[in-house]
Amino acid sequence: MNDAIRFILNGEDISLSNLRPTETLLDFLRLNRHLRGTKEGCAEGDCGACTVLVGRLVDGALRYETVNACIRFVGSLNGAHVVTIEHLAAKDGTLHPVQQAMVDCHGSQCGFCTPGIVMSLYGLWLANEKPSRAEIEKALQGNLCRCTGYEPIVKAAEQVSLTRPSALFDPLETTRADIISRLWAMQTGETIVVDSGGERLIVPGSVTALAQILADETTATMVAGATDVGLWVTKQMRPLNPVVFINHLTELQTLAAGDDGITIGAGVTYTQAFAAIAAKIPSLGRLIDRIGGDQVRNMGTIGGNIANGSPIGDTPPPLIALGATVKLRSTAGQRAMPLEDFFIDYGKQARQRDEFVESVFVPYPAKDSHFSVYKITKRRDEDISAVLGAFHLTLDASGAVADIRIAFGGMAATPKRARTVEAELIGKPWTEETVLAARPAFDADFKPLTDWRATSEYRQLTAKNLLTRFYLETAGAPQELRRFEEIA
Repeated sequence: MNDAIRFILNGEDISLSNLRPTETLLDFLRLNRHLRGTKEGCAEGDCGACTVLVGRLVDGALRYETVNACIRFVGSLNGAHVVTIEHLAAKDGTLHPVQQAMVDCHGSQCGFCTPGIVMSLYGLWLANEKPSRAEIEKALQGNLCRCTGYEPIVKAAEQVSLTRPSALFDPLETTRADIISRLWAMQTGETIVVDSGGERLIVPGSVTALAQILADETTATMVAGATDVGLWVTKQMRPLNPVVFINHLTELQTLAAGDDGITIGAGVTYTQAFAAIAAKIPSLGRLIDRIGGDQVRNMGTIGGNIANGSPIGDTPPPLIALGATVKLRSTAGQRAMPLEDFFIDYGKQARQRDEFVESVFVPYPAKDSHFSVYKITKRRDEDISAVLGAFHLTLDASGAVADIRIAFGGMAATPKRARTVEAELIGKPWTEETVLAARPAFDADFKPLTDWRATSEYRQLTAKNLLTRFYLETAGAPQELRRFEEIA
């Protein structure tokens, strides 16, 4: 057993044996290390002003991803390489090509968000030599510019990709072999326990160790990506003790695409899962592209989205509509259940105190079925759903509804199927008349709340309209769909 968190910060080895479990990387950088280029804008992973890179060894290679330092806990960084804006320029002051392109294209206005934007563009620069405009815009989804100066920023990204200089200009490329060697030396496989005045953080050495820790620690909070738990600390000021970090456990990061579906380990991030899901279930892939920005998708996990049990979590409704199965694990063993049975009530899941989500199996939609997901938000990118609907339809040879599964988020205390609506549709011809007749059944299935995202009336009408939209799309009625979208 070890008693220190070890990682590399820019070029320096860091070892911390006195660390609060909820200390954020942003606070550590600004207050402890006086690296103040990383800004606090929102403290909830929304604006991107705190963007840094975190590098990890993946299958022996070193991969860097953008993350939000404001909701990333330092305890989750063991064996990682953290890179801040201060590390980009050369020691003689020569700017990194990404920084110079921002200067040349006048990409900075007030300047507050600029370091985070530079780090997002730097992450793109490392990963993609010739990004398209769409890929550049996607890389900037998680960075909000209050001055609305995105066009010069996009031009900067295009310029630096067109005139890409030698890797000798890049601090991470010139030191890659050394960083890999140093990170390998930190991979001990031991369980880490750091005690700071009675507050403890635990980094399990294995999944078996995790199961035993949860059996022993009755008040433990598991943290994978912290995209939600981080807000418990930064916004709600909730004390968490002990905190068990699991984002490093490769045993939970397996992704297996089989003939009939995909098995996704609970530690697989949205970014890691995207390619496999988008290839087999395109509608679900498009949804993932709208979950936060790259920083959130690089941190957040599908397993965490399920385990958290939020009624507005984005992935449970489509997974329920597809008939997904969740696997739970504890020291007593493993058990599986339909995902829809996992959610019992608000904040309550069918999971014992010492159990954790190990994986989820997602069946592919049949080739002759129709599957769509609709995410309704106030702004298109990086926003929490007001309503999210998922529809999975199979027709028989006569054009009647053989089976349909409809699931919603934001309409009840849990992700929930619209079983009354389903019953109204099954066995009947898939026609506009059938759909219109089924719409009132939503009133029996859901009694949504009114909150600052949407009123109850808006949510109820939107759910009905999404059924109509799904019908128009599956019936191949583009003109009627366009008219419907104009009205909606």
